[in-house]
Amino acid sequence: MSHLDSDDTTPLLRDDSSGSSGDSQDEDYKSRWRSIRVMYFTMFLSSVGFTIVITSLWPYLQKIDSSADASFLGWMVAAYSLGQMVASPIFGLWSNHRLRREPLVCSIFINLSANIYYAYAYLPKTNNKYHLLMSRVFVGFGAGNVAVVRSYVAGATSLKERTGAMANMSACQALGFILGPALQACLSFIGEQGVTVNFIDLHLNMYTTPALLAAVFGLINILLVLLVLKEHHVDEDGKHVRAINYTSEDGVAIIEESAESIDQMAVLTSNILFFIVMFIFAVFETISTPLSMDMFAWTRREAVLYNGIIMCGIGFESILVFVVVKVAAHRFGDRPVLLVGFFIAFCGFLILLPWGNHYPKIQWADLKNNSLVSRMFAATVATNGTLEPTGCPYEQTWCQYTPAIHLAQYISSDILIGVGYPACNVMSYTLYSKILGPTPQGVYMGWLTASGSGARTLGPVFVSHVYTLLGPRWAFSLICSMVVGAVIILISTYHRLIAFSIRHGRVVE
Repeated sequence: MSHLDSDDTTPLLRDDSSGSSGDSQDEDYKSRWRSIRVMYFTMFLSSVGFTIVITSLWPYLQKIDSSADASFLGWMVAAYSLGQMVASPIFGLWSNHRLRREPLVCSIFINLSANIYYAYAYLPKTNNKYHLLMSRVFVGFGAGNVAVVRSYVAGATSLKERTGAMANMSACQALGFILGPALQACLSFIGEQGVTVNFIDLHLNMYTTPALLAAVFGLINILLVLLVLKEHHVDEDGKHVRAINYTSEDGVAIIEESAESIDQMAVLTSNILFFIVMFIFAVFETISTPLSMDMFAWTRREAVLYNGIIMCGIGFESILVFVVVKVAAHRFGDRPVLLVGFFIAFCGFLILLPWGNHYPKIQWADLKNNSLVSRMFAATVATNGTLEPTGCPYEQTWCQYTPAIHLAQYISSDILIGVGYPACNVMSYTLYSKILGPTPQGVYMGWLTASGSGARTLGPVFVSHVYTLLGPRWAFSLICSMVVGAVIILISTYHRLIAFSIRHGRVVE
């Protein structure tokens, strides 16, 4: 079997290099997969850059600017996604007309610089919170290269390899989400005071060191892109496309676009489905801490510990799901796996609907700044030895008549969403890349990434208002309705969500 016949059942992060048909082809194949692995690493670092400071964001903000409140913290959380949403189409368009290493190096350098900016946000005498906000906007802007990464992997893999490569990339992203908070926890031993490097006026402490570590990772990433990444573009059978030319004057990559049209309805549908997938997970990760504190009367410290363990468990579960998805999609097809993923996610949220005669403990103490956002991030701060009221805040009137969610419900929901979300995530943008076919995908992937970033921005806003005002019944019922809507959209456009080559009769489905 030749290299180009390798399918998406290959093990995670591994390609089969046996059976070369020639030295040149063998070297092209190895170079192509080395470059794809650089993209895996870039995706990994993108997610690490988001999560490595997230648990210390609130205490760092309070430390450098006492005027910052919970409402400003909401903007801090949204800043990353907003920056990524703006940047994704820009970098995607750039990658369509120039060598991919150019937008990649530029975006990673912006990310690297923004992390250094974050570490120095304490230096200005005033408006420190705005400096911190801008640093997170630029970190997110740099993470707009996710569109370029997805575009590159889509263009450098055959139709058979695509699902496996996209699953590998998602696994790297999930691993980054796991290791980011773990690295932050490991660096917390430095403490709040840390050490001062006087000649560069830098305080190395538990808040600044993670950002500087992310900057070091960025430097390594730039070197890999410059030294290892090569331009590769293959057709859907895995053969190198000879239509790529590099002019001696400026090195511009010229890719001939296919005269056959892309199904724009399928493109729009894929963006909507991806938005819903990212929206429901953003709601899930946002609500976990306040929900557990309200329903189980956990303290802030307990909520952080237990939910941290749960999120790590979901991360490892996701990696296993990505491996299974590769096999399932190869056997049953991408669309059935996506449909099953939505069904499992629906069950995960349906389980969370309250029932029974057991009601949550009411927290009658009048806690200052007891908003959803402040409770989410106050959970990362030590309780400084004082007695901490626990339970459902009395300001949330629904606490008095809405049954409590049981711990077994919560854990079961976590397990189901930990299966449904990664399956939907990888299948939605794998299908998307196949629908686009041989056309340069930078701009299209930019819009897909922007769609996901918009969902991650709107999801927390949605749940903070609906959950706080109306409670979990309304919040999770609306999410279930949204998932049902996604299933209806998927079924109604099922026949159109097919690969470009299948649509135009080049291969048989």
